[in-house]
Amino acid sequence: MSLRHVPATAAAALLGITGLATPAAAHVLVEPVGAYTLTAGRLWSVVAALLGLAGVVIGGLALARSAGRIGTGTGRRGAIVALAAGLACTVIGGLVVAAAEGGPGTGYGIVGGYVDLVVGPIAMVLGGLALARSRRTV
Repeated sequence: MSLRHVPATAAAALLGITGLATPAAAHVLVEPVGAYTLTAGRLWSVVAALLGLAGVVIGGLALARSAGRIGTGTGRRGAIVALAAGLACTVIGGLVVAAAEGGPGTGYGIVGGYVDLVVGPIAMVLGGLALARSRRTV
């Protein structure tokens, strides 16, 4: 082997080492975390889910009030709160899903984000229906 081949051999060896190290580093980045570990992504998705769940309950109550089943109020304020909570839940869930770099079990909160993308629009629909009914009865 001549001296001309030493730099090429060193470069090939360096590329081979980094080529093998890349999948190992990727495995470390996507390593699953514990099922009960509360990461930032999981925290945001849980907070958004609770917000969306509150929006669903408030929207349902506002819808019942606007139909005259519960109390005498129109439920307009509850409808607006349900719309806002549903919108916040949907936006936060979308951001969690967009920021997730791994699948379920990686700690990014992607499962909760998808739950938020279901619960949030339900709260918005209930709030919208209650708001439409409260405008119709006024």
